[in-house]
Amino acid sequence: MEIRIGIVQSMKEMELDLADDADRDAVTAQVEAALSGDKILWLTDRKGRKVGIPAARVAYVDFGAPNSERRVGFGAN
Repeated sequence: MEIRIGIVQSMKEMELDLADDADRDAVTAQVEAALSGDKILWLTDRKGRKVGIPAARVAYVDFGAPNSERRVGFGAN
């Protein structure tokens, strides 16, 4: 699952590719819990890299399509 996080006062966004078995509802709950207080949102990508983002700096969170729904090539519609 791909997740993009916009950071306040930053032109760039964080883009993480989470593990295929990442539960969208669990990650959403984790994001909401971090945003409800001034906490750090910790996420682990598919390579095992752990990324911490201060919740107060999060502008938006965009959950991409699950990997099973991605289509690549000329046959993708």
